[in-house]
Amino acid sequence: MKTLAFLAAILLISTAVRALAENDTAADASRYGPYPTNYKEIVMKWLETQLVDAPSARIEWNGDPKPADLGTKGEHLYGYVVYFKVNARNQFGAYTGMQNHGALICNGEVIKGLGLGY
Repeated sequence: MKTLAFLAAILLISTAVRALAENDTAADASRYGPYPTNYKEIVMKWLETQLVDAPSARIEWNGDPKPADLGTKGEHLYGYVVYFKVNARNQFGAYTGMQNHGALICNGEVIKGLGLGY
């Protein structure tokens, strides 16, 4: 009996994981926009407008972009979110240390920043 319950639980978990994986790969392009294959270039261009010394930035990427809705209060803000760490120089020329950030990309541009005073 325990073996049957264990097998049923494994089947349920594997089905749920497969469904989540399918949702991640099959994002609705009309909502999220096209998948940003050049996301590093898009984020780097955006960081040039956000950082004091963008050329000094050291970036560590934390995975590929994933479809997300970052809207609040019933409003939707669809796009692909990508997370990364940044270590860049401040206005005094000192490195700030690795800090976690993110960007929501839609239609080839960053529409929302995460972790840079937003």
